[in-house]
Amino acid sequence: MDLVAGIDAGTQSLKVVVYDPAGRSLVASASAPLDLISGDDGSREQQAGDWVAAMHDCFGQIDPALRARIVALAVSGQQHGFVPLDANGKVLAPAKLWCDTSTSAECTQIMQAVGGVARTITLTGNPILAGYTASKLPWTKTHRPDAYAQLATILLPHDYLNFMLTGQRFCEYGDASGTGWLDVRTRTWSTELLHATDPDRDLAACLPPFAATDALFDIDAAIAEELGLPTTVKVAVGGGDNMMAAIGTGCVEEGRLAMSLGTSGTLFAYSDSPVVDSDGAWAAFCSSTGGWLPLICTMNCTVATEQVAKAFGFSTREGDAHLQATPPGADGLVMLPFLNGERTPDLPRGKGVLAGLDATNMTPAHIYRAAMEGATYSLKYGFDAFVRAGMHFERIVLTGGGSNSAAWRQLVADVFGLPVDVPAQSEGAAFGAALQALWAMARSRGGTASIADIARVHVTTDPALSARPDPSRTRAYATAYADFLRHLDAVTPLQRG
Repeated sequence: MDLVAGIDAGTQSLKVVVYDPAGRSLVASASAPLDLISGDDGSREQQAGDWVAAMHDCFGQIDPALRARIVALAVSGQQHGFVPLDANGKVLAPAKLWCDTSTSAECTQIMQAVGGVARTITLTGNPILAGYTASKLPWTKTHRPDAYAQLATILLPHDYLNFMLTGQRFCEYGDASGTGWLDVRTRTWSTELLHATDPDRDLAACLPPFAATDALFDIDAAIAEELGLPTTVKVAVGGGDNMMAAIGTGCVEEGRLAMSLGTSGTLFAYSDSPVVDSDGAWAAFCSSTGGWLPLICTMNCTVATEQVAKAFGFSTREGDAHLQATPPGADGLVMLPFLNGERTPDLPRGKGVLAGLDATNMTPAHIYRAAMEGATYSLKYGFDAFVRAGMHFERIVLTGGGSNSAAWRQLVADVFGLPVDVPAQSEGAAFGAALQALWAMARSRGGTASIADIARVHVTTDPALSARPDPSRTRAYATAYADFLRHLDAVTPLQRG
C-alpha cells in the first residue's frame, strides 16, 4: 500500500501528485499559485520562500491518511533559475528564472571571454542562451553586489526545494545541464566557463556535489512533521521539469519524442549518447536517468494564448471554440508570439509581432488562433532542426496545460503531420518525479528494473485524447508555416539589432 509523491515547482504554480503504484492510479493532486515578479528590463523573478509555502499548501490539501502512506518523493523544478544562498543557507535575493531575459548581454560576454559561441559549444556542448543560469551570476555581481559578496552556494529551484526537504545541498546532471557550465559529454563542470563567468572568484566552490540518479536522501524530520509526512520518507534526486516530464511521458528510450505545452514550450527526445549540434540548434542536455535529452525550448507558449484571452476578456477554456470558428492559417493573420523574448529562434530581445491584419481577420477568434499557431510554429522551427540532423519520429507524446485543449492537440498533429498521444496522467513533470521516486525506492530495496521498465508499466496514454493528422489541414498549415518563416526572416535583423 506504499505511495509515492511528485512535486513540480513551475512558473505559475506548484503542484503535488500522489501515486499508487500497485493500483496504477493517481490518488491525490493539489496545486497552489505562484506570483511572478516582472520588470520592464525583461527580469522575471520569484521568491524562493513562495515555493516552500506553496509546497506546504499543497500537502495540506491532501488527505492525512494518504500522506501517511507516502514512502518516497521527488522534486521537479523549472530549469535555469538562480537561487543564491549564504554560508548559513539563507536566500540572499529573489530567484531569477528561466524566462528572465535581463541578463542576455551577460550571455554574450561570457561566451566572448572563451572565444565565442563555437568555442563555448566545444567546451560544454551548448551555447549560453538567454535565461541560462551562468548569465545570472555577473548580473547579480553588478546589480546586487552585497548578495554576491555573501554567495556561498548556487542552487537551481529544484535543488533548493531538495535542500529544504533534506537539509543537504546537492544537484544532478539533467538540471545542471541548463546552467551553461556543465560539459554534457563528460558530465563535469567546465573550469573555463566558470572562470569566464567570474575570473575573480572560484565559482566551482559554490556548486553543490552531484548525486547519483538513483540516490535517496532522508527527509528532515521537522519538515516531514510540518508537511504531515512520515519521518521515514525518502527524497529522490528529482530534476529539471523537462527531465521529469521525459520520465512522465515515457521519453526514456530512443525514438520517443515528447512535447510540453506549458508557459514555455519544449520538444525533447531521449538518446543513449550525447547529441550536440555544432550551431547550437538545440539544447544538448543530459537526462536525469543516465542518458541525454536533446531539447528544443521556446519561451512563449501558453503565455501567448493566455495573454490574448485576457486582452479580449474571455477564458482560455473558450479557446477551442475560437479555433473551430476560424480556418487554418487564421485567414492570413500571423503572430510571432515572442512576448518574453525568445530562445527558439534565438531572439532574447525579441518582441511579439502581429502581421497580416485586415477587415476579415481582425477578430478575437483569429488573433487567438494566430497565437496558438505561432506558439506551435516556433516548436516546429526547432523540430525541423531535429529532422535535419537525421532524427526520425513516428508520433508525439503531448503533455503540459496546452494538451488539455482538443483543438491544440489536433493542431499539433496537423502541423507536424504526426499522430499525437496524451498520457493518462496529465501532470507529466510531477508524475515523472513520482516515478523517479518509485524507481529509486525500488532500487534501494534490491530491485533491478530500469527507469524504462518502470515507464513501460506506469506511463499509459488515453485513447480518447489522441489526435491523427488530417492531410488537407496539414497542407494548409504547411502554407501558413512558410508564411510564419517569411515574417520571422524579415523581423530577425530588427530584433537582433
